[in-house]
Amino acid sequence: MDSTEATKGKESVQKRSPLDLIMNQLRRKASFTERKKPAMGRLFRPSESSDKRNSSITEIKDSEASEGKENDSKKEIVNTDDEGDSVVGWGRVKQFVQKLGKTPHSQNLSLSHCDLTATDVVELATLLPFLAQLEVMDLSWNDLVGGSLKALTAHLHHVGKMRVLKLCNCRLTAQDLTALGEALDCIPLIEVLDLSWNIGVGAGNFRHFTEHLQPESTLKELRLVDCQLSETDITALSEALPMLSHLEEFDLSNNKLSIKGLENLTSSFGSTPRLKTLKLSMCGLSKDSLIVLGQALRFIPALEVFDLSCNKQAGGSLATLATNLAHLTQLRCLDMHLCCLTKEDVLALVQVAPSLKELRELDLSSNKSVGDTLQILLQTLPLSQITKLPLNNCALSTPACHALANAMQKLQHLESLNLSWNKGVGENLRQFLEPLQPDCKLQELRLSSCNLTTEDLLHLESACQRGVLSQLKQLDLSYNGSVGDGGWTALFGKAAGLKGLEELDVSLRPSAFLSVSPWLPALLEAFTHLSSLTHLSLQHWALSSAEREKLEKVLSKKNVIMECDRLATPTPKAAG
Repeated sequence: MDSTEATKGKESVQKRSPLDLIMNQLRRKASFTERKKPAMGRLFRPSESSDKRNSSITEIKDSEASEGKENDSKKEIVNTDDEGDSVVGWGRVKQFVQKLGKTPHSQNLSLSHCDLTATDVVELATLLPFLAQLEVMDLSWNDLVGGSLKALTAHLHHVGKMRVLKLCNCRLTAQDLTALGEALDCIPLIEVLDLSWNIGVGAGNFRHFTEHLQPESTLKELRLVDCQLSETDITALSEALPMLSHLEEFDLSNNKLSIKGLENLTSSFGSTPRLKTLKLSMCGLSKDSLIVLGQALRFIPALEVFDLSCNKQAGGSLATLATNLAHLTQLRCLDMHLCCLTKEDVLALVQVAPSLKELRELDLSSNKSVGDTLQILLQTLPLSQITKLPLNNCALSTPACHALANAMQKLQHLESLNLSWNKGVGENLRQFLEPLQPDCKLQELRLSSCNLTTEDLLHLESACQRGVLSQLKQLDLSYNGSVGDGGWTALFGKAAGLKGLEELDVSLRPSAFLSVSPWLPALLEAFTHLSSLTHLSLQHWALSSAEREKLEKVLSKKNVIMECDRLATPTPKAAG
């Protein structure tokens, strides 16, 4: 009996097992929602056995657990989709940028000079959601951006981290300025805005932008170079300055400033106490303009860079401004090149120079009167701090050259010296070079059109040999055709002393085509020492096809850009 019952039990298990498996699978496949539905039959069904109820509860718990896993997997799918969209979006950005010949970068979008069309602007707008980390956007020099900027500004809320926006020469219109102004709230961190070379910014249109500025704007740099700003625009700008309390750089160069406009503008300088850079180059400043400007300097005591260059009508009037320069105790750079300064102007500067204790750069180039007054000026400048001293085209006299040579020992931090277009430097170069020490910091030396002689280049060779020009990066010896072949050969023979040189210019005047043959071997040998060289200019030197080929072969291996004329026939030796 026992064996028979065991056999029957085994058979019953075998018979029940397939059905049980099928039923279990069907039950597990039934959706949880269906099992949760309040079935009417369940309400009126006779009471079930406790075993069956427990079985149902177990199944429901299993189903709930199963649903939880499904929900988790759905969340993972959603996240994956977001990441996928981001990847696809960045792929679109890369494709768009590379199509324009640029390199994609998530924080810096530089699309200047890309011939962007209105369609490109619209497409760029659709890509902004995938550039959430963008900080710099440069669309400059794209004429067709003008008139379609609103399509882009409507999506700037996607790039709320943007700090720099450049729209130079984009033919912006009044509508573009309105759209840009309305979008300022979308880019609350904006610090730099460059709208230079947009005529449409002027002609009374600038108010369409300024009327949207809010108090405590984060803007630090505003550039409006050559925008043909009218008196109305300057007035709108002056009314907006109280909103720009964080402004540090302000560039209005190449805009004609009337006396009334300048009065309105300077009256608001008290609202910009942090201003460090003020550029008013080529603004048509006159004697009256300098008076107005001088009176306002006390409101911007933090000024470090002051550019008044190319205001030719200001000549003879510097005394009206110079007395107020003493307020600028932090001034580091003063640029007054090409201002037709008179001897009296320079002497007025001499009076205030002792107050400019932080001065590092003084540009008085292209002012002929400097040649006669340089000796006095050098006595009042903080020479030990000067890093840049452009004196090109200043008609330096022999006494001026001697004075500068004597000052070279004190110019311990001088990094840039430009003596170009001063004929008196020729035959006197030795005076400037001998005081230089091995720790000389000179990085730029320009001696173009100085009537240099072979002897001058021999002194330059000696300076190279002493190692005092090892930090030199730019050397301009152009337009000195009076140098003999021996001078070039000697200089290139000591090229090891110019190991840091990056740019070298030995071009001749257009009328002179002299042969490079006598010193070309020395130049080719010099390249082994000039490992940092990136640019070589040999304009107007005559090279044969073989010489040119040899040069190009050597320079191509070093990735050096060479500027020279096509094949030309050498002419007899003549003055450069």
